[in-house]
Amino acid sequence: ELVKQFGGVPLVLSYSNNVETNFGRSSAEEVYKQIISDLGEAYKLLPETASEGTGRITKYAAAHYLAKAHLFRASEINEEWNSQYVADDLDAVITYGTEVFNKHPLCKNYIDLWNYTEPNGANEKVSEVVLAAQFSNDESTWGRFGNQMHLYYPSVYQDMAGTKRDISGGREFSYVSATEYTMQVFDRINDSRFWKSFITCYGANDTNGAPVWTAKDIASGKAPAGAQKDGKRFKAGDVGIRYIVNNPGDTRFSNYEEINEETGEPVTVEGKVLKNGQLCNTHTFVRYFAGESQNWNTGTTHTGNYYSIIPHKRSVALSKFRDGYRNSIASQFGTRDAILARSADDVLMVAEAYIRKGESHYADAIAWINILRDRAAYKVNENRGVHIDGGQAYKTNTYCAGKGGGYSADGAIYSEQNTYYESNNLEGQESVYNAQSSLSGMHLNSVDDVYNSQTDAPIYQALNCTSNAEKMMCFLLNERTRELCGEGYRWEDLARTKTLDARWHAFNDGVSRGIGEFDPAIHYYRPIPQSYLDGVTNNSGAALTNEEKRALQNPGY
Repeated sequence: ELVKQFGGVPLVLSYSNNVETNFGRSSAEEVYKQIISDLGEAYKLLPETASEGTGRITKYAAAHYLAKAHLFRASEINEEWNSQYVADDLDAVITYGTEVFNKHPLCKNYIDLWNYTEPNGANEKVSEVVLAAQFSNDESTWGRFGNQMHLYYPSVYQDMAGTKRDISGGREFSYVSATEYTMQVFDRINDSRFWKSFITCYGANDTNGAPVWTAKDIASGKAPAGAQKDGKRFKAGDVGIRYIVNNPGDTRFSNYEEINEETGEPVTVEGKVLKNGQLCNTHTFVRYFAGESQNWNTGTTHTGNYYSIIPHKRSVALSKFRDGYRNSIASQFGTRDAILARSADDVLMVAEAYIRKGESHYADAIAWINILRDRAAYKVNENRGVHIDGGQAYKTNTYCAGKGGGYSADGAIYSEQNTYYESNNLEGQESVYNAQSSLSGMHLNSVDDVYNSQTDAPIYQALNCTSNAEKMMCFLLNERTRELCGEGYRWEDLARTKTLDARWHAFNDGVSRGIGEFDPAIHYYRPIPQSYLDGVTNNSGAALTNEEKRALQNPGY
């Protein structure tokens, strides 16, 4: 982790018997050589199974990280010195990655990875997981904070009428939100991974606080037939919030405006949306309104009604880490195991190694990518309108007994519905789509399916990918998003491939919001912390001078 973040770091290969404060900085090449040597030794010595209990390091965990270390060394971030290693590194990625995949078969259904119902349940024993950090409802497993991944991704719902924060919905720190790129990168009709990774429906759990039809709503003629002034728009147990992940060109949705009585000017009300000219009863957030064109939503103009909210408290939130088994609404202590390595990553590493070997190996890469894409296809008679995530653990959580999702017996924020059919404008065709497989839409028959992918074409264009090699690598990185979104790999993937610069400018709104300008000469590595520079000494035992600190610091900082 240190060499990925900082480049070359001190390499200490002997025991310390006293306090030491003088450390020379080894090169990244030296560090990778030592990492690979140490992991190779671990691979030889470790047992094949975790005989002393779940969570122990095994031979195949070492193999997974060996594959990753070889792939990192062979990547563009190290191109100034790695040429002598690349060929052997790519072969090693294929060897070790294949071995891990064979010993840790994929789950049959992508949702099996995230179908958390209780601590230490079946979901936490699936074959695909190569290594996980262990947590449970036993407080002795929590360490200082427990598993806090459940905090980072939720979209804020507690400030909308009728949807109070509860255990099933989670605490909405909203540190990370999905970009327009993340919505675009999925084939949301055929690829089940999108709907098994993101939340598009929130239940209502507060009938008393639910919104009502106002006199203005009734007078506008836009309220549904039968709506009464002060009548509830929805009640607890219903869906209270919907996110519509539609495409540009969809003419169904538009913002609802009402006249401000003081100014006489039209104003919008957050979450109030018209569908086919009629007010939606739920709080509704839409990706594209009628008349809006494709937009990466990185500038000052935005589509729909949630990209423009800064900070991004409304978004299509990742569902993978939701935890409905916490012991209070306010608790930050998560109970779920933290997956550190799963064999799907090995599949993608092997595919990438084949891509890096050149065009004659692209067919091999596609065969590996298809392993994941075929799994991601909807199966015959699979209900595409069902949502599952770890929020459902509230049902077995004693702290929620008699209180619905943890706030009120009225209901739960967790919802078993999604907006698949509404988002894809397929309402009324549920029986047709549920009955059929989407395999034909997911399986890659040849490299032409990569080069001409309709889903990936806008991304190729935004990144100016024109050659076969550029498109293959872009597709691979997109596939890593589709499979591993939110699992903690993205920065390192884009940094090691030196694609972070282009993708930051194409798909992230940080520049337009004044967050800063990415400088590829500087920002592919982090700054050495000032506390470290202030704490170490030179060869004479004295504190570093400013000149010595600058020499030790990464360029540009």
